Amino acid sequence: MKKGFLIGNIAHDLGFDVQRLRSGRARIVSGDNTQYAELKTDKGTLVVNERIDREQLCAETTPCSFTFEIILDNPMELHHVTVEILDINDHSPAFTKEQIIIEISESVTPGTRFLLGSAHDSDVGVNGIQDYIMSPNDNFILKQHARPSGVKYAEMVLQRPLDREKYSRISLVVTAVDGGNPQRSGNVKIEVTVLDVNDNAPVFNQSVYRAIIAENAPEGTQITIINESTGVVTLNGVLDYEKTNKYEFDIEAKDQGGLGDSAKVIVELIDVNDNAPVISVMSFSSPVSEDAPLGTTVAILNVKDLDSGENGQVRCTVDRNMPFKLQSSLRHYYTLVTDAALDRERVVEYNITITATDSGSPALSSQKTLHFKISDVNDNPPKFQKSVFTTYITENNQPGVSIFTFSAQDDDWNQNARISYFLNETSVGGAPVSSLISIYADSGVVHALRAFDYEQIQSLQVIVKAQDGGSPPLSTNVTLDIIIQDQNDNAPQILYPVQTGGSVVAEIVPRSADVGYLVTKVVAVDVDSGQNAWLSYKLQKATDRALFEVSLQNGEIRTVRQVNDKDAVKQKLTVVVEDNGQPSRSAVVTINLAVADSFPVISEFTNSGHTNQYDDTLTFYLVLALAAVSFLFITCVVVIISVKIYRWRQSRLYQSNLPVIPYYPSYYADTGVTGTLPHAYNYEVCMATDSRKSECKFSTLDGQSVLVVDPSFTETMQRAMKDKNFLENRDSGDAGEAIVASPSMKECW
Repeated sequence: MKKGFLIGNIAHDLGFDVQRLRSGRARIVSGDNTQYAELKTDKGTLVVNERIDREQLCAETTPCSFTFEIILDNPMELHHVTVEILDINDHSPAFTKEQIIIEISESVTPGTRFLLGSAHDSDVGVNGIQDYIMSPNDNFILKQHARPSGVKYAEMVLQRPLDREKYSRISLVVTAVDGGNPQRSGNVKIEVTVLDVNDNAPVFNQSVYRAIIAENAPEGTQITIINESTGVVTLNGVLDYEKTNKYEFDIEAKDQGGLGDSAKVIVELIDVNDNAPVISVMSFSSPVSEDAPLGTTVAILNVKDLDSGENGQVRCTVDRNMPFKLQSSLRHYYTLVTDAALDRERVVEYNITITATDSGSPALSSQKTLHFKISDVNDNPPKFQKSVFTTYITENNQPGVSIFTFSAQDDDWNQNARISYFLNETSVGGAPVSSLISIYADSGVVHALRAFDYEQIQSLQVIVKAQDGGSPPLSTNVTLDIIIQDQNDNAPQILYPVQTGGSVVAEIVPRSADVGYLVTKVVAVDVDSGQNAWLSYKLQKATDRALFEVSLQNGEIRTVRQVNDKDAVKQKLTVVVEDNGQPSRSAVVTINLAVADSFPVISEFTNSGHTNQYDDTLTFYLVLALAAVSFLFITCVVVIISVKIYRWRQSRLYQSNLPVIPYYPSYYADTGVTGTLPHAYNYEVCMATDSRKSECKFSTLDGQSVLVVDPSFTETMQRAMKDKNFLENRDSGDAGEAIVASPSMKECW
């Protein structure tokens, strides 16, 4: 079976629950070097720890088993376990020879037997050899027999007389099969040579020969004499009584005529005292408190001697003048218990020597020394080097990252000096501190449970308790100040100009603008702190890079040169706002500009990628259409003004019934070089189906001039002439459009 295979539920069989196995530190102990079974204390089960080979472990001995003990502490218990190994058919029968040559006289009478011996199969029981089969032939049949030990062997019996003149050689195959599933087999080839007449076969004087030899006999030692005239059996290897205490084998005598006889030889081994006792420590408790009562179990020892009889009988002793003694309540096992009061102030530790001696002649012995310590009581609390510690962590940390490691010292010994660290439950910003950080009880390592955000919390203070393992435990508190360090985790945010998903109204640049004219200003903020919030502004892309520049520090967009008539009406700038973090973060804003003479071209910019691509032919037609429309527009304006001068009284009667639709274009900068934010202009447009009833009002904001267009245009014209402005309007069909003007405007479309 493979490693980990379930052998049985040891907790159920012993009547224990799993908790008892854990608290008692249940474990397997054995005197063997190889541990075939493993105890799973979490489930109470016994599983295979190492592959078990029955043939290697027990050879032909059956049943085959191995034993071990299970030891539990508090209170200490010892349980003996025997595991029987069931054989599987993993070996095929095999003959000692691949070919057997037999010489048979042709005068041999039917019924004569010829020993073929037995095949060997390492498996036992039903998996061992069950039958022998001979290939079909006309002269021989196969019979099988069993020896007292149960080993089956085969004999070939002559059924019909041989005729050398007809067949001088006969080839046969004998197959040995076992009873396993699947079945395994082994073959041997029989070569029969037919000889001339030979009517006397050798005969042994007994069917079984027995001999006894010591296991330490040297190679070449004579084992037995079969008879006065034939062979001597001698030892040609090394014997070990602990592995095999008896050998059985067959011998055959054969004459030159091919006749023979067989006998069995049984050699029994005598054990000698060649193995010293082996002391194994099954359980050892060190240290023991100095106030331990008399009779406290300190260790459990297993003492084994592989020899048999008196050679394997062992006696154990402990050093004199020691406050310990040995007790035995189970064969091969001893318990070492306290026999006097312990005083750590007098003796801190002991070296205890256990001596095991067998009863052989000469006797063999072995020793085992145990180093035993006495533990102190808990009278010292943990100590820190400081009462307050400070540590730093960068925000956006990975959850689980180590922040700090506490290290306290305790002057006590062993368990009393084993320090555990705990977090005192407090709150930070209404949340329990245990939801932010944690501490490993054993190592004192403080970990962050989540990522910190400097913009939300800059520092927190926690209290950690160091507690020793004494009974009752002693503890000391310490304070840890955690400082959160800012990280460049926020990109700049553009406050102005506002970017929307729809069309964008352009900022206005008059053609009369001089060098350094403030077009607009990019306003951005960064929620980070320190140098992570220091912003710089750069011009990334522009329709005409030679016309505009962006201030690196304050984001002001100014003209670099004088605006001329050749400059495109529509200008698009892309500004990058970048912070000073490492690595830096940035934001991009697109600004649409309109270059106008005195009246702003209020035109929406789109996100099309073909803004700067102009078709010469299309431009020609656009200019031609613009001239025609302008001519018609001027003509209509003159007619409308004339009519409105005469009918302004009548139109006022209808003014109260007109629908009013307000229109508010975007803000734009017109502040010169003062560096202030853009002034706001507000336009109110009233339109009607009759162009004569339309009106336009130009209001004043922030102290600027306001032009108000009335229905009769009387006052409007007067104010326009005073400001040297010409107001134009176009009328298409019956629809009316507003006339918008400012003191600096020259055209109105």
